[in-house]
Amino acid sequence: MKIVGFRELKPATDPNALLDLEAPDPVASGHDILVRVKAVSVNPVDTKVRSRAQPAEGEVRVLGFDAAGVVEAVGEAVTLFAPGDEVFYAGAIGRQGSNAELQLVDERIVGKKPKSLDFAQAAAMPLTFITAWELLFDRFGVQRDGGEGQTLVIIGGAGGVGSALIQLARKLTRLHVVASASRDETRQWVQELGAHQVFDHGKSLADELKRLGLTAPAYIACLTHSAQHFPQVSEAIALQGKIGIIEADGDLNIRPLQQKAASIHWEYMFARPQGTPDMIEQHKLLTQVADLVDQGVLRTTLTQVVGKIRAADLLEAHRIVESARTIGKVALEGF
Repeated sequence: MKIVGFRELKPATDPNALLDLEAPDPVASGHDILVRVKAVSVNPVDTKVRSRAQPAEGEVRVLGFDAAGVVEAVGEAVTLFAPGDEVFYAGAIGRQGSNAELQLVDERIVGKKPKSLDFAQAAAMPLTFITAWELLFDRFGVQRDGGEGQTLVIIGGAGGVGSALIQLARKLTRLHVVASASRDETRQWVQELGAHQVFDHGKSLADELKRLGLTAPAYIACLTHSAQHFPQVSEAIALQGKIGIIEADGDLNIRPLQQKAASIHWEYMFARPQGTPDMIEQHKLLTQVADLVDQGVLRTTLTQVVGKIRAADLLEAHRIVESARTIGKVALEGF
């Protein structure tokens, strides 16, 4: 089978940072399904692993943490899927990724692809919607159709996770959703997704909340440059409020939260795929996301198909993601 992988850590500007290679076809066993990959999406985690995680000598690392495709074969313990099923998923951090014609993935973190979407549109969704769903409902503990009278502030509203979180909060809860955007095109994007109000994360958070007529928010999702924003977030959060973070780009001083009894909640969607007792919750939530897409409640956040699943096009997608100016998600389709 064709794969795209790397042996050495190189910048995305180096044409050899990713390589077109061949590998033996994998064989499904246990809870694994074998998926013929039709489309993939690139996330910041792809670029971070490519630039930081050196493979062992003589080994090739295959990236890709978002995919949509067709089940080719199933392991003997599989009960959720059968050959021919169209699926989408975000994979596991410790396994070979989706930048390959065939991929093994545990059925318990896979959902059936939304019928109303093509493969590229579907591949843009899993990682960011799992992250946003787990943050909103599992980490923050917001109830479906709950949150009346409370505000959710999203820093980084136009990115992949922010684009998913805006939709989930607006469509499935009664939270007042306030998202950040700093450019005309990103402001328009977050408003189209359903944000009630928009602010500029390049300005003082306290000043922006005051301008919008908002008091201390119950929830703040800090999805980008967390170390930079954290002092202002700590000041703004309500008494007993909850702060959600998906990655810290520096040390966080949590001491100011003590007298507010405020809490920090880390969201890492790769935790369950490592084998938690509730691992199957990712299958369940992806099933719900697919149903909501087909009902017209949620929409894909795909904004650009860069090309095919090959080294040159994947590197271009990596460069786009590394620019930190993406709106929604970028995908690649076909080999």
